[in-house]
Amino acid sequence: MKKIFLTFAAVLAFGFASAQETKFGATVGFASLSSKVKIGGVSANGSDSGFYLGGFADIGLSEKFHVQPELLYVSVADANQIQVPILLKYGIAEGFNLMAGPEIAFLMDTADGVKSLNYGIDLGASYDINEQFMVEARYGLGLANLLEDGDSDNSLKLGGLYFGVGYKF
Repeated sequence: MKKIFLTFAAVLAFGFASAQETKFGATVGFASLSSKVKIGGVSANGSDSGFYLGGFADIGLSEKFHVQPELLYVSVADANQIQVPILLKYGIAEGFNLMAGPEIAFLMDTADGVKSLNYGIDLGASYDINEQFMVEARYGLGLANLLEDGDSDNSLKLGGLYFGVGYKF
C-alpha cells in the first residue's frame, strides 16, 4: 500500500511540474472528529475536538483551477492520524474558492480489531485574505469501515470538521 501511495504522490508531483504557479505553505487549525458506530444495526455517534497542522502545495493549473495536495497531522483525543487530502480548488470569486477531493488517512495507535487506513472525501471552502494568508473550512466524510470484520450491520466510520488558517511562502 505504501508503494502505491508513494507512486501516486510522485506522479502528481512530476505531472504538475509544468503548472502555471506553485506555492508552498503551512496550515494550522481546529479539528473536530466524529465517529459513527453501528453494532448489530444499532447506531451511536460521538465526537471530540483537537487540532491539526501541516503543509501544502497550491499548484495553479489555470486562473480558476488549482490542485492542493496536503500532508496533515491531526490530534484529537486518542484518534491521532496523518491525513493526505488532494483537493481540487475552483475560484468562484476574487479570493474565494470551493474545494473537493479524496483523502487518505493513517490512524496511529489503533485498538485491536480496528483498521489503521481510512479514506474519504473532503468538501470545503477557502478564502485568500491576501497573497500569503488564507482561512478555510472543510468537512471530511469518512467512507472506510474501520472494523476489521465489519459489514453493513457492524461498522465504525470516522469523519471530521476542520477550521484553520494557512500561510503561503
